[in-house]
Amino acid sequence: MEININKERLWDHIHSLGKIGRNTEGGLTRLSFTEEEKAAKEMVSQWMEEADMRVYTDEIGNLIGRYEGKNVDAPVVLVGSHIDTVINGGKFDGAAGILSAIEAIHTMNEKAITPYYPIEVIAFTDEEGARFSNGMLGSKAIAGTLTKEDLYQMKDSNQVSAAEAMRQFGYDPEKLDTVKRSPENLKNYLELHIEQGKVLEDNDLSVGIVTGIAGPVWFNVRITGESGHAGATPMGMRKDPMVGASIIISKIEEIASKEKQAVATTGKIESHPGGINIIPDSIEFTVDIRDISEETLIRLEKEVRELVEQVTEKRGLGGEVNVLHRVSPSVASPDVVKQLEESCMKAGLPTFHLPSGAGHDAMIMSELTDMGMIFVRSKDGISHNPNEWTDKMDLANGTEVLFHSLNELASE
Repeated sequence: MEININKERLWDHIHSLGKIGRNTEGGLTRLSFTEEEKAAKEMVSQWMEEADMRVYTDEIGNLIGRYEGKNVDAPVVLVGSHIDTVINGGKFDGAAGILSAIEAIHTMNEKAITPYYPIEVIAFTDEEGARFSNGMLGSKAIAGTLTKEDLYQMKDSNQVSAAEAMRQFGYDPEKLDTVKRSPENLKNYLELHIEQGKVLEDNDLSVGIVTGIAGPVWFNVRITGESGHAGATPMGMRKDPMVGASIIISKIEEIASKEKQAVATTGKIESHPGGINIIPDSIEFTVDIRDISEETLIRLEKEVRELVEQVTEKRGLGGEVNVLHRVSPSVASPDVVKQLEESCMKAGLPTFHLPSGAGHDAMIMSELTDMGMIFVRSKDGISHNPNEWTDKMDLANGTEVLFHSLNELASE
């Protein structure tokens, strides 16, 4: 089937932007409020202007290109992602979403398509959170959930606050409230993103439709016991927290595996005092549980707490569970999902649905308006890595679906 978008132009944009912030290993580092991010924004701004968009930035640094509609006062169809990266990241994460949106608008302009509703392409500030350890700043500011106090409190490794970094690049943290948008002024939100997993690849598919974004719950679990000499303490007399922790960790894997879509990860573990010949007195480890169902997350949290209580009581240990971070899952709008299905058919692609285990700005925007996401295939599921890769045709197919979807969602 004929492709409307210019896949060569899109591919050239991906690789041109991928040169900004690149290190000798081929990885990219574009942190928020840095010269690298500024250079990237300048390049992307030029491409927005070439697509006949009016370009501006708001006071959190979100870069916005507006393609005017016939009704200038109508709610906006918003399509976005990000151009910041993790440290030593890849060239497709985030950037693919922004550049595919620009390409879709550029194609509309070349075909003299004027939508009824205005369309805005938005490159959100600091989605990754790599600099200030608190991501999605741009989308949170639009949703009104980021405060001025947050900007002064969050600091980078050099103790520079986000507010100070903003001022260095011409933004005013005191005007943060001007960024917030009203739900009445937004019609829909769309985002294209690389999958960052292997589901599409395993199914030999180019494009997928996201059903929802899993909400993460992060725990810190502390198990306490009695320290002792590794050689002089008989096995039957031990209160070893390491053994208790290992039982809990393996059981958490079993609990999550019984669910259809839940995942659980122990990403960090620390032993105190940490000697090779010492029975530890305490173990701390983290647990990351995710699912697209709020009900399932609540139940899994309850099961984890009960598990810790059961294991520690049986083995004479102490146990403590603290929640570090919690974000509610986001469900894609059925109406937007239906439109994405129709757009896949127009593009000659099968319709395939899958959840997103990773977080995206779309989950913040779903608090304001109907949300939908398009995934494109990631080679080997690699992401946040210089080896991150999405093939040209897969990216073109996803952009074609985005083009058709924007045409329909922004039409009268």
